[in-house]
Amino acid sequence: MTAKELPAGMALGMSDSATPFHQEFVALFTEQFAGLRRFLDRLSGDPDLASDLAQDSFVKLYRRGSLPDRPNAWLVTVALNLFRNTRSTASRRLRLLTVERAEHVHADPPPSPESTTVALDRGRQVRLALDRLPERDRQLLLLRAEGMSYRDLAAVLHLNEASVGTLLARAKRAFRELYDDAFDPS
Repeated sequence: MTAKELPAGMALGMSDSATPFHQEFVALFTEQFAGLRRFLDRLSGDPDLASDLAQDSFVKLYRRGSLPDRPNAWLVTVALNLFRNTRSTASRRLRLLTVERAEHVHADPPPSPESTTVALDRGRQVRLALDRLPERDRQLLLLRAEGMSYRDLAAVLHLNEASVGTLLARAKRAFRELYDDAFDPS
């Protein structure tokens, strides 16, 4: 999605002299959308879901009508809430389905012979290691990979800013251990 493809209604009634909020919103969207979508893709492993959640976060911001003090942190917080809601809805649906039906509906397709390439193996190894990390560590690593500052990490994840560096170091160490162990044959 680009700034020109903003969701319906966001550009309605806007003339060449758009409101200052609209102009700030478009600039923020242009600057932050790709990174937010990328973070959500890495978090969820589902590019379509990531795009939807990122777009929904920006729609909520636009409907708010004003930019918060720290828009990037606000967007990530909203996106994480939307992601949690999506996860809990999916989990609830799974519980409501019968075991046989759930296995059929949610089964992964069998791997193709091409899936043995080194790149896909690494991707699976990374995904496995990320999935095995505690949620806070996973979010810390992914948000930091998107360039979020320690201050914003502390705000988004409700942490003491002074402890972010230590928590990140621990999360990196845990990820490395899980990554190295992911395909260890022993």
